[in-house]
Parts: sequence; C-alpha cells; structure tokens
Amino acid sequence: MRIQFFLMICLVSFWQYSTHHLKSDNGKAKIAVQQSPGKEIPVLCYHNIKNVLDGHSPKLTVTEKTFDAQMKMLSDNGYHTILPDQLCNYLTGKAVLPSKPIMLTFDDSHKEHYSIAANEMKKYGFRGVFFVMTIAIDKPNYLNREEIKALANEGNTIACHTYDHPVLTRLQDNEWTKEIDESKKLLEQITQKPVYYFAYPYGAWNEQVIDEIKKRGIKAAFQLSEQQDFHYPLFTIRRIMVSDSWSLVKLDDEIHRAFNGKNIAYSKLR
Repeated sequence: MRIQFFLMICLVSFWQYSTHHLKSDNGKAKIAVQQSPGKEIPVLCYHNIKNVLDGHSPKLTVTEKTFDAQMKMLSDNGYHTILPDQLCNYLTGKAVLPSKPIMLTFDDSHKEHYSIAANEMKKYGFRGVFFVMTIAIDKPNYLNREEIKALANEGNTIACHTYDHPVLTRLQDNEWTKEIDESKKLLEQITQKPVYYFAYPYGAWNEQVIDEIKKRGIKAAFQLSEQQDFHYPLFTIRRIMVSDSWSLVKLDDEIHRAFNGKNIAYSKLR
C-alpha cells in the first residue's frame, strides 16, 4: 500500500513538473505541453483580405467574412497562436508550446492586414507575423510606417520579405544589400526592434540564398508547402496558403493533413 501511495505521489509530481498553466492573450487559461518530436506546427499564410473577391483569385485572397469565420473557428477549437521566437525555441528543444499551437502569417504588406486581420485577431487574443516588402511602405493600399509600428507594439512580429519581391535564386551578388540588408534595416528603424525572420518571395530558395540571409542575421525563414529540408530545418519552415473556397471543415482538415508528417528537423536540432 505504501509503495502504491509513493508511486501515485511521484506521478502527480511529474505531471505538475512537465505541464503548467499559462495565460493566453485573451485571458483564457491554456496548458503548456511538450509537443511530440514527430509533429510539425501548423503555419497558415494569408495574402489578400478583401470585402469581396471581385475577380481576385481565391487561392491568394480571402474575404473579410471568411477570415472572421476562420479566426472564430480556430479560437472555438482551442488553438493558440505562437510567434517565430517560440517556434524556433521549440524546434531547437529549448521550450514547450501551448496546447494546439498555430502560427498566422501575412505576406506582401497589404493595408487590410492592419485594418482587417489585426483587428479581427485581437478579438481572440491572437497575434501574427507580418512579412513586409519595403518598396510598398506608405504606398496606396499598403501598410504605412505608423501601421507597421502599431502592429509591432501590439505584440505581433514584423519580419522581412525583401525590398521588391524578387526570385532570390536569380539574384545577382550586388543585389543582396538592397533586398535584405537595407530592407531589414528600415523595418528595424520603424519598429525599434530587431528583425530576425524572413519569408522567401514565391517560396523560392536554395543553399546560396540560405547562406546569404544567415550572413545578415536572419535566424529562421519561411517557405510555402514544400518539404522541410533536413539540413536547413530552421530556414525551410513550411506554410500552407489559405483559400477562400475552403469551408471551415476543409480548413481544419487541411491543417491536420498538411502538418501531420514527421518533423524531420526536431531530433537533428536538439
């Protein structure tokens, strides 16, 4: 009997040590749990968010109504948004994540990322990652400096998406400074925060591209849906582009289907 009681106490103590309660941004309690080493973390990618499609491709565009419904579905299903610092620490075995973690990313600096997406995410305590191409800053229909700074101040991550969205695998040696160094520096001046993360235009990368962005202080980079590379796991983080044509059931299915494979990076990095 004493042995059984002792084992029970040990099990309870171990559970309390290995999981702990956190407060999410919306005030709800969430459990921090060590994700399975074989599990990738879902990362969603948004581009255009419009009031109506109006001829825009549903593969690159979601309506405001669709986006609102998707955010509510994620919240209702217990998802908690994470940011790149958390993901990198998880991939390198330095940290645990909240239950049902997911990352929301936004490409190409569209004005509605601030006016629609950020406001809707606030309802659920969600935060996101905004990949900014700096040529568009202060241009009509794109983010301005004040909006970029506001997004950063509200706890979102501002990240680099080059100067003018070139195919990086075709870049000449003398173009890297403009596309990465100057773009990164401008975002840091606007936000007064370091910029450590990057998204490849068109999802295109190769070893030279990875070497170039690593030289410039980038800690991790995001592609699209191609397989994560075993040799460069932090620089080939996968995302799926969300379509307006997906039902909420379809979105949930896609999240589980696309990120159900083995995360080949995890054991190598620990």
